[in-house]
Amino acid sequence: MTKILIIEDETSIAELQRDYLEINGFEAEIQSSGEEGLHQALRGDYNLIILDIMLPHINGFEICRQIRAEKNIPILLVSAKKEEIDKIRGLGLGADDYITKPFSPSELVARVKAHLARYERLAGSRSAEKEKIIYVHGISIDLSARRVHIHEQEVPFTTKEFDLLTCFVKHPNQVLSKEQLFENIWGFDSAGDVSTVTVHVRKLREKIERDPASPQYLETVWGAGYRFNI
Repeated sequence: MTKILIIEDETSIAELQRDYLEINGFEAEIQSSGEEGLHQALRGDYNLIILDIMLPHINGFEICRQIRAEKNIPILLVSAKKEEIDKIRGLGLGADDYITKPFSPSELVARVKAHLARYERLAGSRSAEKEKIIYVHGISIDLSARRVHIHEQEVPFTTKEFDLLTCFVKHPNQVLSKEQLFENIWGFDSAGDVSTVTVHVRKLREKIERDPASPQYLETVWGAGYRFNI
C-alpha cells in the first residue's frame, strides 16, 4: 500500500488529511513535531510527504531541504502563507507542489494522486533507460547508440559484430548453434552461409577477450555452438 507521511502540527487539519487519504486507499501517518517528522521521513519508507511550513523549532523549508538531500520522493508543501516568494523558495528547495490553506481535502487527494503517478512514470522511464545499457565483464553495450566500451575505452564494432555480441549477452550461459546465430543475425535468406558466424566470433574474441586464443567469456562448445559465460 502507498504510504504517506503528514508532518502537520495542527491536529484537526492533519487528521482531516489522513481521513481523506485513507478513504482513497492510502496509508497515512501523522507527525506533529517537525524534528520527529524529519527523523521519521528520513528513516521510513514513504511514497510521498505532505509537509506544513509553519512548524515549531524547525520549519518546513529546512525539513524539505534535508529530505530532498536524501530521498527522491514527492514532497507537497502546505502553508497559510500565500506570498509568491514562499512558493518560489519551497519549489527551489525541491518541493514538488505548494498548496495554500484553506484547501479542500479533495484537491489535496487529487494532487497526491497526480504526483505519485508522475513519479511512477519517471521511475519507469529511468528503469527503461537503464535497460538500454548492458554491463558485463567490463563491457558496456549501449543498445540505443550502438556503441561499445571495453574497460571504459570505446571500441568500434561493425553492425554484425554488434548484433552478434548483443545476441550473446542477451542469452547468457546458453549454447547457441551456428545455425541459430546465422538465422538470428543474418537471416536464412541472406547471402553467405553459417561459416560467417565463425569468422565473426573470432573477431569478437579479438575485441573482448584478454587472450583470444584461450577465451574466457565466449566459449566454443564443440559439436554444439558457442556459449557466452557470465
